[in-house]
Amino acid sequence: MRRRVPWGVLAVLFVVVPIVEIYLLIQVGQVIGAWWTVALLIADGFLGSWLVKHEGGRAWTALQEALREHRMPARELADGTLILIGGTLLLTPGFLSDVVGLFAILPLTRPLARRALTRVITRRLVVSTWAGPMGPGGPGGSGRSTAGTDPRTRQRPGPDESVVQGEVVNE
Repeated sequence: MRRRVPWGVLAVLFVVVPIVEIYLLIQVGQVIGAWWTVALLIADGFLGSWLVKHEGGRAWTALQEALREHRMPARELADGTLILIGGTLLLTPGFLSDVVGLFAILPLTRPLARRALTRVITRRLVVSTWAGPMGPGGPGGSGRSTAGTDPRTRQRPGPDESVVQGEVVNE
């Protein structure tokens, strides 16, 4: 079962955000002038590309180090994702997208963005797991959690756990 994006979110992304970007460009242009606004956007693009190159290189080095140490590179992959998203937003003309892009790229604010990204991904995984084949709407969709009942995912007891032999009797 695929989870669909609400129409309100799409409306905000494709209608409201561009209107706010245009409004901000007009306001800045009225304060500092049209040519200075264009120059500011170009300089902002160069700054964004430099930041992406610099922070992306650091994230790549951290990812390689994590793989060399044979540990799961979750933080490094999240940083790389945020730098990619932030870089895309910085290269997009507009001041609102630049602020969000800087928030995702700068080392001081990236941990906050990483926490937000982790929350979103965790929520999606929990929803996906719950609405999976044995969750609500699936076979036997009782709304109860069926974790551990699938023999393919059941784990053997560890050395500290006891196994009680028994027989199941259906009445």
